[in-house]
Amino acid sequence: MTELAPDAGFGRKNAKLKSALHQHKALSLAGLSERLFGLLFSGLVYPQIWEDPIVDMEAMRIRPGHRIVTIGSGGCNVLTYLSAAPDRIDVVDLNPHHIALNRLKIAAFRHLPCHKDVVRFLATAGTRSNCQAFDLFIAPKLDAVSRDYWSGRDLTGRRRIGVFGRNIYRTGLLGRFIAASHILARLHGVNPADFVQARSMREQRQFFDDKLAPLFDRPVIRWLTGRKSSLFGLGIPPQQFDELASLTEEKSLAAVLRHRLEKLTCHFPLRENYFAWQAFARRYPLPHEGDLPPYLQASRYETIRDHADRVVVHHESLTELLARKPASSVDRYVLLDAQDWMSDRQLNDLWSEITRTADAGAVVIFRTAAEASILHGRVSPALLDQWHYDAEASRKLGANDRSAIYGGFHIYRKKA
Repeated sequence: MTELAPDAGFGRKNAKLKSALHQHKALSLAGLSERLFGLLFSGLVYPQIWEDPIVDMEAMRIRPGHRIVTIGSGGCNVLTYLSAAPDRIDVVDLNPHHIALNRLKIAAFRHLPCHKDVVRFLATAGTRSNCQAFDLFIAPKLDAVSRDYWSGRDLTGRRRIGVFGRNIYRTGLLGRFIAASHILARLHGVNPADFVQARSMREQRQFFDDKLAPLFDRPVIRWLTGRKSSLFGLGIPPQQFDELASLTEEKSLAAVLRHRLEKLTCHFPLRENYFAWQAFARRYPLPHEGDLPPYLQASRYETIRDHADRVVVHHESLTELLARKPASSVDRYVLLDAQDWMSDRQLNDLWSEITRTADAGAVVIFRTAAEASILHGRVSPALLDQWHYDAEASRKLGANDRSAIYGGFHIYRKKA
């Protein structure tokens, strides 16, 4: 079940993404910052999604029959949601590279012969046979636009699918940002990859205190974390930077980033945190080292494979998709951190459609760069009064998010 948007050609300029990002005049400082971010964000950004799907699943409590609408990003969490056997998942994304990646990951589950082949294709680095697996099993069944994308050439002249024969998770804007962070740390005498040698929570804490925390006191790093453009690689747009910087006196994110890195390294056992493996080892753990993401675990494989045809992928905004849906036709909404980028008008347009399409008992989840929900004072009270903010569950589950990137996790439940 695959739906192609009318403008799904990947070689075209992404007008939808630009429209969502550009809120100021081009020649203003804010406008220039937005356009630089948009330029960087127009390619592949997230090979892996950085929202913890276990937190999502506990918040939403998906049941068979549920209809879900979610932003796609790297596509991992969509597949995890499928393990709960919902009736339908509509995936939207404004980035055509993410559209191609979502469709490829779904097709891998549908058409590769077995679970080991899926893990080899999506989680194992340096496996050249993955390109042959694509040509043999996936390409003939993939939609034409996505097939042309992955069979096409990148700027170096190599087939795009070749990244799955190397390491897809070292590519994209975030992959390059992590690589640059490793280089910067090594120039200061610290090799972040050494973190995965830790064998206990105590050793994890010691590595953070002795090696990582002091880096944030270095003048170069403090200067860099005070520049909006230096953090675009984390997917932090200008609006999110301003929100986070407002929390500190020096208008630098050094303290914020230090705190979140501490959570990533010290609050969860390394064996159980594949986000830390991606950040430090730049790969997933081997079987004797730790756990794979939930969607790649054997216990979920058959359910995901058998329900993969229930996913529909759309190259458009969430608001556009919802505007076409009947009233009371959606049970669960996953907004990621997209609202941090939105103007008040965009927020109200989105929540008008969410409220109209929400069925009884509907749940909305999203994340924010800062701790507080951004809706109150910005979204019309007439809309928000129809929703209950579950503050206690939001705080508890936010603390459990292993990716540690966001300041807040938020749950809204439709009032009866």
